[in-house]
Amino acid sequence: MELIQILTSNLGVEENQATGGAGLLFQLAKEKLGDEAFSQVAEHIPGIGNMIEAAPASGGLASAIGGLASMMGAPQELGTLAGAIGGFSQLGLNADMVSQFIPIILSFVQERGGEQVSGLLAQVLEGQ
Repeated sequence: MELIQILTSNLGVEENQATGGAGLLFQLAKEKLGDEAFSQVAEHIPGIGNMIEAAPASGGLASAIGGLASMMGAPQELGTLAGAIGGFSQLGLNADMVSQFIPIILSFVQERGGEQVSGLLAQVLEGQ
């Protein structure tokens, strides 16, 4: 999987961390975009199903914090990404890594699927 190789070489993370981290962000996008819009993204990313399967189960405290942050008027992307941050910690990655994964994933998706497809993903991951 080319995306995983890019993440491991650029960020110095292990393959399982890259796979699980990307999977967490794609799972988040799938939940927020819905099946139809997400399928436009997924068709350009080889192995996306395997990445999503490798993602640690999100939820628990991080998800609750994200929901609370959204209810308290925090920017939507903060609440949305809180669940991913919890999953990243399960992979042994700190919260800062989420913001390092996102531009690499968006760049990869833009190269494969173009501006419109990466724009869909950016709506979720960057709150644009």
